[in-house]
Amino acid sequence: MVQARKWIYAHEFEDQPRTSNLQLVTENISDTLQDEEVLCEAVFLSVDPYMRLFKVAVGDVMQGEQVARVTASKSDSFAVGTMVLAKLGWRTHTIVSDTSILEQLPPLGELSASLALGAVGMPGMTAYFGVEDILKPVEGETVLVNAAAGAVGSVVGQIAKIKGCKVIGYAGTKEKCDWLKNELGFDAVFNYKETTVSDSIKEAAPEGVDCYFDNVGGEFSSTVLFNMKQGGRVAVCGQIAAYRYDGKPQTGPLVYGQMLAPNKRPSLLCSRPSGVWADAGTQ
Repeated sequence: MVQARKWIYAHEFEDQPRTSNLQLVTENISDTLQDEEVLCEAVFLSVDPYMRLFKVAVGDVMQGEQVARVTASKSDSFAVGTMVLAKLGWRTHTIVSDTSILEQLPPLGELSASLALGAVGMPGMTAYFGVEDILKPVEGETVLVNAAAGAVGSVVGQIAKIKGCKVIGYAGTKEKCDWLKNELGFDAVFNYKETTVSDSIKEAAPEGVDCYFDNVGGEFSSTVLFNMKQGGRVAVCGQIAAYRYDGKPQTGPLVYGQMLAPNKRPSLLCSRPSGVWADAGTQ
């Protein structure tokens, strides 16, 4: 037997997440495998905004991707020691019968395998295709990204810099802003808690914004849209300003969630965070 641990969704989210929303439990898993089965042990777990939105039944394992190591195998395709990426949730050990859900990771050398959950995983691909397929910035244009220190936003800014763009980023702490400015080379960085979006755009891009990569939505996006150049492009990736319900009435209407997930009821897009739509990708 293998003693495993898992985080289960114990109580529905209301307002800010709390420790009581999740519960760590222990279970025993048989180490006797059937043909084509593998036993995976988690190495890294993902923590992504979409987890707040996809419905998880109370009592179920919290969803999410993980980088895992195959520790036992009866599959010719996955030898012991193979590193894989899979949506196995927040659990330490998993017996996988359908190995088609496993994606074998290539050798990463000295790089951390955690990058498969970040810059070279779903967040990185979201940033890459959002920039390349939706925004299509060209050298000399101005690109604005919010939640810029996050897994998606930080990659968006780096791609835009590589393409020769002026990059404006927003984050919520001095440490994040310093990192964006000093380490990633953003041209202008603002702490949205210490300045208004309108004033900061007028300071950094008085001529307007060409490309806007939106991870936040809400009033932030309303302001940016009034500062876009003619022919500007917007990639609606996330709406995290609407993911938390604090009992305060929404101002608006705020239409950005509808851009992201068309034909969903507005109450699900700008009210309680237990709706059925999600932010995995761009529109």
